[in-house]
Amino acid sequence: MKEFKNQYKALIDESLHTVNETDLLKKCEGFTEEVKRKDLLPEDIVEIHKNYVQALELSSEQISKTFNVLKEVVKGFGYNYRDYQDLVNRLQYHDKEIDLASRLQQTMLKTDIPQFDSIQIGVISVAAQKVSGDYFNLIDHKDGTMSFAVADVIGKGIPAALAMSMIKFGMDSYGHSQLPSDGLKRLNRVVEKNVNQNMFVTMFYGLYEELNHLLYCSSAGHEPGYIYRAETETFEEIKVRGRVLGVSQQTRYNQQEIPVHLDDLVIIFTDGVTEVRNEAGDFLDKSYLLDMIKKYKHMHPQDIVQLLYEAILKIQNPEKRDDLTILIIKRVN
Repeated sequence: MKEFKNQYKALIDESLHTVNETDLLKKCEGFTEEVKRKDLLPEDIVEIHKNYVQALELSSEQISKTFNVLKEVVKGFGYNYRDYQDLVNRLQYHDKEIDLASRLQQTMLKTDIPQFDSIQIGVISVAAQKVSGDYFNLIDHKDGTMSFAVADVIGKGIPAALAMSMIKFGMDSYGHSQLPSDGLKRLNRVVEKNVNQNMFVTMFYGLYEELNHLLYCSSAGHEPGYIYRAETETFEEIKVRGRVLGVSQQTRYNQQEIPVHLDDLVIIFTDGVTEVRNEAGDFLDKSYLLDMIKKYKHMHPQDIVQLLYEAILKIQNPEKRDDLTILIIKRVN
């Protein structure tokens, strides 16, 4: 602070004797930039000016000359404040746009939970920010089958929300049940043609057939799903794999057919669950989540996903949050 006082006093002294005001004003501009970098306030400069001018015992004419320095320095702060205010206004406008996008996304991606006699469904999807890059969809085809999907856009914000809306429209527009391998093939074409080249989508696509209690499933680069087998009290990883959506129109997807027995659970996550970090920055062990599911297996799936989410909230580092989706389907008697 002492150094800045001396620099400013030197500018005042120069203002009293200089005939080259242009050179003095340039020095004042340079001083202002230095002051702003050091986070000094305009009132600090005014206080220095007042104390120094009083100590010099100047005439009215000389005091007026020193005000040229004060005016030039404080004017720099005025520009800075206007820039700041402009930034605040832009951020407020941006926040309004994000709020609107969030409301539109919630409306467009809203999914009703189908009701079946032989299965119960629990799902939770929480955005890390106002607009989510996660998506889930459940479609009752009214013929004893249900299509479902859990997806994650590799990208965030409004572009991700638009991509998700496009995918939902693609799923809903088919109007009939289809095998997951065919569904992913069609959605892949939609994403590849219409979504930004730098944005890709992972998706787990399933079709549950109530008559035979069969799960048909395919994956487009998504987190592996799990089947909890009630009879053996063990978890099976769903092995089906495939390329993320949006890379190539020629991509074809493998399909797995899995029988679902009484009290078995079908479990699908997004990476916001499997890549949770604690306060120390360590990843949450996936076995912790599976053990919790096993512990609460007797409960309704909606209660299970809620308990999982609350457990994750307690563990995770709030600064490392990601969009999070958990879907559990349980076969019941």
